Amino acid sequence: MKYQAVVWDLDGTLTDSAPGIMQSVRYALDKMNYPPLEENVLRKFLGPPLAESFQQFCGMSHEEAIQATHFYKEVYNQTNWKKNAVYPGIRPLLEQLKRQGYYLAVATGKPLNIAKKVLDYFCLSHLFERIIGPCETQYYAKKDDAIADALQGRKDAVMVGDRSMDVNGARVYGIPSIAVAYGYGSQEEFAQCQPDEISQTVQGLYPLLGVEQEERKGYFISIEGNDGCGKSTQADLLAKRLYEFGYDVLKTREPGGSPVSEKIRGILLDKENDSMCGMTESLLFAAARAQHVREIIRPALSRGQVVITDRFVDSSVAYQGAGQQLGEQLVSQINAPAVDGCYPDTTVYLDIDYQIAMKRRESASEVDRIEQFSDQFHERVQQSFKRLNAENPDRYLRVDANQDIQTIADTVFYGIMDRMGVPCASL
Repeated sequence: MKYQAVVWDLDGTLTDSAPGIMQSVRYALDKMNYPPLEENVLRKFLGPPLAESFQQFCGMSHEEAIQATHFYKEVYNQTNWKKNAVYPGIRPLLEQLKRQGYYLAVATGKPLNIAKKVLDYFCLSHLFERIIGPCETQYYAKKDDAIADALQGRKDAVMVGDRSMDVNGARVYGIPSIAVAYGYGSQEEFAQCQPDEISQTVQGLYPLLGVEQEERKGYFISIEGNDGCGKSTQADLLAKRLYEFGYDVLKTREPGGSPVSEKIRGILLDKENDSMCGMTESLLFAAARAQHVREIIRPALSRGQVVITDRFVDSSVAYQGAGQQLGEQLVSQINAPAVDGCYPDTTVYLDIDYQIAMKRRESASEVDRIEQFSDQFHERVQQSFKRLNAENPDRYLRVDANQDIQTIADTVFYGIMDRMGVPCASL
């Protein structure tokens, strides 16, 4: 190991907090009756202590800068701190370092209570031994003091950050630094402060930290339920949130997902094909799935991605096996070679009465060939999903879909994080 410990800056190094910070600065300037700043000037607020930035870039007095900081916190501490995202690749890097026994800490200029809130929200806190930041009333913080507090006297460490204060703080404390060019610092800034190393990307940090990037195992999620249960909405929300939390996400759907499968989808859902028999329907779904698995799903999982599919093989068991009354076991057998052992790690089942779900679906847009089948058909489908849920407790994650969209989304997300073994703060 090149180092035994790594100290991380937060904003611009672990997370991209620019949208929330810049919006809050605009709010503070408006409250102070100061003219708005250009984008390039606003970006200079990303990193240094706020009061210092208000003085340097707006010409405020000390007292005015303190007042502007209070206005900033009015919106940032309430809502804008969530306008943030973990940089792609950071989570697997931190997880690998933690597994390999590195001491990890955060030393940030962000107020400690907000820094902890951000790391808790993104389910990253458990990866760090110490999280250090100034208190709410500490307006001018020194980075070398934060590094010292984070490391507790250790010198077998490196500081990773995106601004000159991170580099200079490391130098004062007596450890090397790595500047990250994907953050908020500029090449001119790095040329002046002269970090020991510069990484252009998150992936570039691996060799600089002296570790070889491990192969990552993907995670496969299917979302199931009767038509109108909210699958597509929840798949979109889950994909967006997992991406913001630092996961490499691929969202797809069935029938479809690949060029060949999408063509089969057109045949399956076309209302003009109302003479299609149940067996033809089942075989077409299996054919589309075979292509989908081999061309899209399995390669994505081998790359370590989180794959979210709107419907998978359970829909065939429920819709053709029970709905079309072909028999659930027969449809499972038809799909076995198509799936080829590539089953979801977790299947999210959005449980709602089929009649309520269909009313939602009919009010949203025109129904397709399958959605226009009889109530008896959709009731059989619902009962099949309930059986699958009962028979597969380790794979199924049942969620009450009678709740509001955000409550369902939170339940789905934290349920998935739990299944993935990621400790998260409670809702």
